[in-house]
Amino acid sequence: MICWSEYKRLSFDKKVKTLYEEGTFIMAIRYYQYKINLYLLGNFYVEVFVEHKDSTIARISSLDADNTRLCFYSDQIKLPAEIVQ
Repeated sequence: MICWSEYKRLSFDKKVKTLYEEGTFIMAIRYYQYKINLYLLGNFYVEVFVEHKDSTIARISSLDADNTRLCFYSDQIKLPAEIVQ
């Protein structure tokens, strides 16, 4: 199982490949000009920011417990307590 510190060191292409092969899609939200896909990979959550206009991945980042977007996810699904705090 990969951890966040290993995952963040991967190249962009390897991050995408690893996420789509080993991650579990949880849900998607709309956030400004992005569609954000939330994945569970190992024991951490990953957000994939997809540009609306051209359907390209703009960025990949971890979902931290203090993230302001957390309310968008927690309103729709039950996240583990350690993430929501």
